[in-house]
Amino acid sequence: MKIKMKIPGLYIILLLTVLLASCRKDFEEIDTNPQGFTTASDGSLFNGIIQSLVLTGNEQFYINNEILYKQTQQAALTSASWGNYTIGTEDIWANYYKSLPSFRELKKRFDTYSPSPSVTNMEAMLRITLAYKTFKLTDLFGDIPYSEAGYGFQDLTYLHPKYDSQRDIYLSLLGDLEWAAENINDTTDRVEPFVTFASFDKLFNGDLKMWRKFANSMRLRYAMRMSEKEPTIAGEIIKDIIENNLPVLVGYDFTSSVLESACLWPAANGFTNSSVSWSFREHNGLRMGSNIWHQFSGSDEPDGSGIFDPRAYIFFEGDETDKWVAFPQEPESGTPSSQGLPYGSHRDDRDNYHIKSNVNYSPFNFFVIADENFMPIILMTSAEVHYLKAEAYFRGIGVTMDRDMADIEYMNGLNTSVEWWVDLSEKLKLPLSGVGFEEKISIPSNLNVASVLNHFGSWNATTDDEFLGFIYTQRWIDAFRQPWEAYAEVRRTGLIHREGAPVAHFRLPYPPSEAQYNTENWNKAKAVQGGEEPDVKLWWIP
Repeated sequence: MKIKMKIPGLYIILLLTVLLASCRKDFEEIDTNPQGFTTASDGSLFNGIIQSLVLTGNEQFYINNEILYKQTQQAALTSASWGNYTIGTEDIWANYYKSLPSFRELKKRFDTYSPSPSVTNMEAMLRITLAYKTFKLTDLFGDIPYSEAGYGFQDLTYLHPKYDSQRDIYLSLLGDLEWAAENINDTTDRVEPFVTFASFDKLFNGDLKMWRKFANSMRLRYAMRMSEKEPTIAGEIIKDIIENNLPVLVGYDFTSSVLESACLWPAANGFTNSSVSWSFREHNGLRMGSNIWHQFSGSDEPDGSGIFDPRAYIFFEGDETDKWVAFPQEPESGTPSSQGLPYGSHRDDRDNYHIKSNVNYSPFNFFVIADENFMPIILMTSAEVHYLKAEAYFRGIGVTMDRDMADIEYMNGLNTSVEWWVDLSEKLKLPLSGVGFEEKISIPSNLNVASVLNHFGSWNATTDDEFLGFIYTQRWIDAFRQPWEAYAEVRRTGLIHREGAPVAHFRLPYPPSEAQYNTENWNKAKAVQGGEEPDVKLWWIP
């Protein structure tokens, strides 16, 4: 009898193991307690969602540092030493699908609550955050499981969710953002359950006006991104935002700087962002490339006398001897290899800061990658919004073509970007020693927006394509710590300044776990899109 009892028991254990493995996309860390959602408050679930906006170390190491900075040419990859990119794609995928059940659970709860402005505002914040995360994922991989994903804990029929087309995902998310922007009520009394829920909001601290601005700004971003494939729909969205003067993130309001942004600020929210410094320290393969260097400097003088853009001093620094030396974007045979340890933790010291162990090419600025407390995680800047408006006016997308308005928005974008980054640099500190940026780095006083405009003002453009290239390139520069966004714009526009051949890398392959756990739908998705190889374009890429 004992033997007979053990066999079904073992069978049940094996069956449960298979089931749990099959639904990893919907459970992962929460599958240890299927009833866990019933004990988690709305705010704590939302807090976990906001925390998931922090990039993982593996995403930064294997995807940003090893792939995206190279493809965008925002930096130079001095050697491709890390071929394990699947570690990064698995982390990106897991980050999204681990958080998705929390989105679904909160939406399910909100649907059961008595209608009120508070509940509407909470749902709007939820939809906006889900839109940001989903847009980012689909812009890296293309078609993804979405409409059926995240429901496995509610209904076992969704353990293997279908893939939705990127077009359908875009239109659905843009609809969610429009609903959120229109339905947010920022004049209602702040009462429960919103008060408690908002206390968990580490992005805007319950500021509903900022949530509305973020929603409309994202509508502008993604409408423009799909404008080549859906010009009518994109034009209507852009027209709605610009002509109706809907609230968006503002950098410059006429001549007054506002410098709004959507960022997670570690120190202000009680966490340290150590994964950035880890990813650079352990990777150690990125240096300033010749392409971005030539957008900052009018000459290759190693003393930096040709630099006209103050952001050069914020994004990068000199080599071991404080000389500015760019690594060739397209290195020739015999190019000296990069050396040194510019990102080592030994530099977090007042006396040893200058020790770079024979670094021979300009590295990323140590403060930008080592500051775990005051360097934000950037979701969107107001400079980007101005550049999007400049493109809309210049190309006549959704609005009447207006070169003067394009110039104004372009100037607003430049003013915003330069001032935002300079202001940020003044806040940066090394986490252990407390050494401040300005104690070690002095930006020449003659470098400012005017010095940038001397080279990239619209009047310097001799053709329409050249000015459009200015708009795109300046947006690309502003996205220096958003390489996934720069990657999207490089693929979309084709006019961002580049050295060598045009970009031919358009997507990331799905993580291996999808082939194992969602095989049938994974195969269908690949067939529909023509494959998952890097040279297969996403839906919105011209």
